[in-house]
Amino acid sequence: MKKLVAAVLTGVLVAGTLSTGVYAKDDDKTITVAASATPHAEILEEAKPILEKEGYDLEVTVFDDYVRPNEVVESGEFDANYFQHIPYLDQFNEEKGTHLVNAGGIHYEPFGIYPGTKDSLDDLEDGDSIAVPNDTTNEARALLLLQDNGIITLKDGAGLNATVKDIAENPHNVEIVELEAAQVARVTGETAYVVLNGNYALEAGFSVGKDALAYEKSDSEAAKTYVNVIAVKEGNENSDKIKALVDVLKSDEIKDFINEKYDGAVIPFDDSADTEKADAEETDSKDTDSKDEAKEDTAEENAETTEAAEDAE
Repeated sequence: MKKLVAAVLTGVLVAGTLSTGVYAKDDDKTITVAASATPHAEILEEAKPILEKEGYDLEVTVFDDYVRPNEVVESGEFDANYFQHIPYLDQFNEEKGTHLVNAGGIHYEPFGIYPGTKDSLDDLEDGDSIAVPNDTTNEARALLLLQDNGIITLKDGAGLNATVKDIAENPHNVEIVELEAAQVARVTGETAYVVLNGNYALEAGFSVGKDALAYEKSDSEAAKTYVNVIAVKEGNENSDKIKALVDVLKSDEIKDFINEKYDGAVIPFDDSADTEKADAEETDSKDTDSKDEAKEDTAEENAETTEAAEDAE
């Protein structure tokens, strides 16, 4: 867990805030949000006119660190923040004693498999090498992506703590080359493929949408885990204005904006599959209950019929 925390905190910026002049207001029609500049504040700016039509005034303040946005939501100075994924949120609560909760998942920034010396995963051959980041969190995401594409199989339960030691099956005997995350993109001329997270892919000149041979889907374990969320103080997640904010950020208009602007480096998180699954499970449960009740009714009727017959005798 400590390794996961260390990895999560690796990308944390430690400078002060750019602006701290906005405070949460009693006005139920004003929504104050603390956010990182890219892509979070940009997405929120796009949501402003939509919320305005619904009667809400969205005020966005950009912070350049990952601590103050949580502190100002905990203190009540801001209604919400938008900058972090769930593992960071959970660890912050644990370390700081805060009471922040996820009010809705909005987007994720996917890992992708990119061309090295080969341009298609169909060209994978025995003994090919694949470069991956070597830090705990990013290596696990890379290995899970390779598993999702049938290249390797991990041990049951390895999940987001997976390392190369957790590879259970390697049918092509691929060589996993572990490198510091910033170095992976530099070996495209030496390895068959490289696995990169969004920011390093962009820095390397890759377009996630055009160049990735495969990338994390919204129903993948990593996407669900590292989805960037709207965070609020516990108890406020069901307020009308927070629901309005989340609904707009998950709307088709905002999804279209994200897809067009970020070219796959940022992807709208779609939790409809989970919702449909939950609905299906609930329906199955209700059907089972109905069948059980029907069986009980039939049994009671049979018992009554038998009893009546015995009485007649």
